[in-house]
Amino acid sequence: MQNDAIWLFDSQCVLCSWGVQFTLRHEKAATIRFVAIQSDEGRALARQHDVDPDDPATFLFIEDGRALEASDAVIALAQHLKGLAWVARLCRLIPRSWRDAAYRCVARNRYILFGQTTHCIVPAADQRHRFVL
Repeated sequence: MQNDAIWLFDSQCVLCSWGVQFTLRHEKAATIRFVAIQSDEGRALARQHDVDPDDPATFLFIEDGRALEASDAVIALAQHLKGLAWVARLCRLIPRSWRDAAYRCVARNRYILFGQTTHCIVPAADQRHRFVL
């Protein structure tokens, strides 16, 4: 698991938790570690990549030593998914400034649009080893 991709996510965000569950159902292979930004490891990773762990404006997708954020992170994550996720990869055709503006709009309003929870997702027993919560 040391070379696995890492998804640093906001475990209090309903949209983010839904995204993690979607990813678990649609992964091509079980190669992503899920790290809650609220965990000690998550907070350290966030700070290392200039993300405020107390007010995250983006999630990070870390792969091959590179931390991607905003729309680039979404596109990188989609590379790991099967099914209709290929549609997200088409976003590369849109200028990054436009993609990131749309991403920031959703990210800034995610709690209002999708809700916020104080409970972190509870992974299935066979998936727990892939989570840092």
